[in-house]
Amino acid sequence: MRAIVQRVRRARVVVGDETVGAIEEEGLCVLVGVTHHDTTKTAQALAEKLWHLRVLPDEAGRMNRSCAELGAPLLVVSQFTLYADTSRGRRPSFVEAMPGTEAEDLVDEVVAALGRLGARVETGRFGAEMLVELVNDGPVTIPIEL
Repeated sequence: MRAIVQRVRRARVVVGDETVGAIEEEGLCVLVGVTHHDTTKTAQALAEKLWHLRVLPDEAGRMNRSCAELGAPLLVVSQFTLYADTSRGRRPSFVEAMPGTEAEDLVDEVVAALGRLGARVETGRFGAEMLVELVNDGPVTIPIEL
């Protein structure tokens, strides 16, 4: 699994005219891509890492706090393009991205595992044409690969 984690002041996902997921306070916006060798165990490990990732500011403004410590929300959005291969030509290949139905189950498992850890989680809509709006705080953007 690959994830791009952004520390945000707020973020939301819009499908058509509908806001399908939003966080209105400091937290994390997480774009998640799934590849062929990922399993539920990978999804659970990613959830654990996200929940305890110390990228939120402490009282001195240092990246020293986690969502777990602060009860900060997460917005999780599936994004197969994280597995784009641009090594050949000008058109990206997505053969490393897991097919839709299987990938959806694993993104859902990341969300469910975060919920079991106590997280407040919002999501996008799998497979939909989404607009993701966010205010990146810092900016802080961290790639994660499991």
